[in-house]
Amino acid sequence: MSAHDPIPPGEAADRLAIRELIDAYAHCADRRDAQGQMALFTEDSRFLVFMDATAPEPTQELHGREALAPVFDNLNTYRATTHFNGQSTVTLDGDRASGESYCLAHHLSYGADTERTIMIASIRYLDRFVKRADGWFFAERRLMVDWTETRPSTP
Repeated sequence: MSAHDPIPPGEAADRLAIRELIDAYAHCADRRDAQGQMALFTEDSRFLVFMDATAPEPTQELHGREALAPVFDNLNTYRATTHFNGQSTVTLDGDRASGESYCLAHHLSYGADTERTIMIASIRYLDRFVKRADGWFFAERRLMVDWTETRPSTP
């Protein structure tokens, strides 16, 4: 293991707040709290979805907090979801920051004949954050789908 220099308390607090923001996004998604999820973004935020992370252009691009409602409401098409956040990196620059975080998103569905399927997506989020008087927010979030797998699921 490598040794680290001590982190100033303000930087440690900012890093913790950003991690809590990332985790709050996943928590709101899994609880179907679209309004809570939207509140994590600035009013003028950008949200870009790349269903193929190697594509040069996004599959979907949304501007503004209110435009996020249909995307987050789309999670209601699944019986249950679990977003499991993994490693993340953050670079701080005053009241701005950028970062990359990994997520395995599990989406459980039931077909017409009650057959269950699970879709797992390996996602990377490329984020830009901004600090306001009331905390850290997403200014831009790029959802990069590296791969998906869909298979039958049994209880």
